[in-house]
Amino acid sequence: MNTQALLASCIDGLMLGFVYGLAAMGLTLIFGVMRVINLAHATVIVAGMYVVYVLSTQLGINPYVGLAVALLLGLAFGVVMYFVAVHRVINAPELTTLLATYSVNLMMTGVATVLFTTTPRALSVELGAFRTGAITILGTKAVAVLIAILATAALYLFLYRTRVGKSIRAVTNNRAAAELMGINTTGMLALSFGIGTMLATISGGLIATLFSFTVLSGGVYETKSFVIVVLGGLGNPAGALLGGIILGLLEGVTTMFIPVGWVPVIEYVIFVMILLVRPSGLLGAR
Repeated sequence: MNTQALLASCIDGLMLGFVYGLAAMGLTLIFGVMRVINLAHATVIVAGMYVVYVLSTQLGINPYVGLAVALLLGLAFGVVMYFVAVHRVINAPELTTLLATYSVNLMMTGVATVLFTTTPRALSVELGAFRTGAITILGTKAVAVLIAILATAALYLFLYRTRVGKSIRAVTNNRAAAELMGINTTGMLALSFGIGTMLATISGGLIATLFSFTVLSGGVYETKSFVIVVLGGLGNPAGALLGGIILGLLEGVTTMFIPVGWVPVIEYVIFVMILLVRPSGLLGAR
């Protein structure tokens, strides 16, 4: 086995893992705060891809500037989606919230298919590369890792160092007690849903700078997100980042030994094994 090639695959997988973790972070944040599994996660990721794509190709805006626009749109859309599809059923049985978010997923997929068809799209982003031996680190992937780390740090500081963030954590721990303390729980839930959606759109925008995509591409990353949140621990954003790194590293290593088509199978096996052996995940509470 070529050691340099294995090292290159590990580094590549590790860097992708940060983006995977960022995508999963939005999913696990929403679940952690309100115990809602967002089945519109895939189309939100796709929305981030197309926002960056349209701004870049139609308006000539730099993709990374477009990422900031996608961030704001994702936050606004998440808040609207919460009030339209989730707020009225948040205390209903889990199946009800699943159906509510899944209906949003179907509507968004239908609209995106009409607007963009299923033709593959791609962005041309050149940031150079660092090469040494068999190892090549693309500038786009390095920037994606940096943005993922900054987004994670910003989320942590927001949740643990700001008054609003502490209110969100209070609502997460005990919604009734938070209301008695004068916290606007509805506003905190809507904001949390918006932030979770925003993280998904950021990851989608970053993915658009790395790979080609279609309106159906989000399903692949949604599957990875579910594996990651179970691996890292449901409701734990830090665990999501760790799970993403582990999954990315695993993908990088396994592709050296098995065909790429088998990678999803390995991911599902990991998903089932974690559920059987440690349902709380690596960093999840019991």
